Amino acid sequence: MHVFLTGASGYIGSSVLRALIAHEHEVTALVRTDQKAQAVRDAGGRAIVGDVTDTEVVRRLAHEADAVVHTASARGIDPDFIATVLGALAGTPKPFVHTGGIFTFGNSTDISEQSPVSPPVMTAWRAPNEARVRASDARTTIIAPGIVYGRGAGIPAMFVGDGEHEVRLVGDGSQRWTTVHIDDLGELYVLALHRGEQDGYVVAATGDNPTVREIAEAGAHGSPVVAESVDASRRRLGDEYADALLLHQEASGAHARAAFGWNPTRPSLVEDLADGSYVR
Repeated sequence: MHVFLTGASGYIGSSVLRALIAHEHEVTALVRTDQKAQAVRDAGGRAIVGDVTDTEVVRRLAHEADAVVHTASARGIDPDFIATVLGALAGTPKPFVHTGGIFTFGNSTDISEQSPVSPPVMTAWRAPNEARVRASDARTTIIAPGIVYGRGAGIPAMFVGDGEHEVRLVGDGSQRWTTVHIDDLGELYVLALHRGEQDGYVVAATGDNPTVREIAEAGAHGSPVVAESVDASRRRLGDEYADALLLHQEASGAHARAAFGWNPTRPSLVEDLADGSYVR
């Protein structure tokens, strides 16, 4: 399968690129710089230097490919990109996998694909874009990743200590985050492409839902772990980002396992922070 991939140099996109190549798919990635293009080539893909806001380029690459995966999802990109891709794929069996996010569901102790949505301000922009994807007649799947971790990066890296300076929680740290390892997530994108659903939606979560305090204590490596008030977190991180990280979210990822055959095998976030890729 020849896949047109966006965001191939990013955290999620680079994992999807690795997974696609490992499964012997041909990948054409649209990237913004020669340096990023070389990284794609080094991984085994084909790179085109350009911009995802260039609708003519996006339309051509979508027509040329057998499938499209969009991991460069952003407020200023998605409306035109989605419209262009859906137009190019209309009337074809080509699958389109779009990236959503777990924050969409707000506070919930049992997030599933049927859960009501209640996004924080930071990600409220996703709703109309996802509605357009789901209402199309193309073969679309939206993947909503939990808090992504692994390879020493992602949001959890904010809790990696040096044994000296304090590690600050977000609020009191009692909220739970639902999580997914970056490499397990890449595998799920490949499965979604193979499945090629009509209006598919899948929550990407391994079922591991540690508290923020548990996460911070695993990553502190001897640094003091310090709670703070909600107001203090909002001042430090900004209102919108703090409000998203203060959400209490738990999910099992049962649909991804049952319907897609997904089998996440990587270490948990707490394990990875304690003695894995985050150890400096």
